Amino acid sequence: MKLVIGTRKWSSWSMRPWMVLKRAGASFDEILVALRTPETSAALAPYSPSAQCPVLIDGDLSVWDSLAICEYAADRFPEAKLWPSDIEARALGRSACAQMHGSFQSLRGECQVDLSAPHVTLELTPATEEDVRKIVRLWSELRGRFAARGPWLLGDWSIADAYYTAVATRFRTYGVDLAAYGDDGTCADYAALLLTQPEFLEWERLALAAA
Repeated sequence: MKLVIGTRKWSSWSMRPWMVLKRAGASFDEILVALRTPETSAALAPYSPSAQCPVLIDGDLSVWDSLAICEYAADRFPEAKLWPSDIEARALGRSACAQMHGSFQSLRGECQVDLSAPHVTLELTPATEEDVRKIVRLWSELRGRFAARGPWLLGDWSIADAYYTAVATRFRTYGVDLAAYGDDGTCADYAALLLTQPEFLEWERLALAAA
């Protein structure tokens, strides 16, 4: 297998399936494409009809969306248990991923992922503040529901946790105090936990080495 990824310090979409594949113990080669250059689209075009990354290449198959890659990994490596066996927990996890995949545009635009950026305190716009509140509500609800099963969103680690790791980096980089948005400490603890995982730490180390 090969995974086409973008510049590590910026490409949170690449980081998510990369972490999932690492967690699954999958063996894969990387194809790194520099983002934000005039040549980026042309470099990605041979791998993806969208000319975007990430792209997973497994034999003759190309999967060119981060969530689709994660779902493919869950099917390809069932022993890794990337989703819980419980159908309700799995449905909630997929809903959380879909929400991250298609929402929070203001947070994404205002607090862009940059693992090499200095940590700063940013005064958020009202739209971004509302995005943070939604994330706090989501995390609080899922952690409350599944706390007895473990420390992750669905109890055990899952694709949903890979999906929200980039959000945790945003909160860290821009000094977002989750207590100001309704957090009782549960979400701050969860965000901190996400940033201690070996897959993320390896990705971050490689990102900073290349910065």
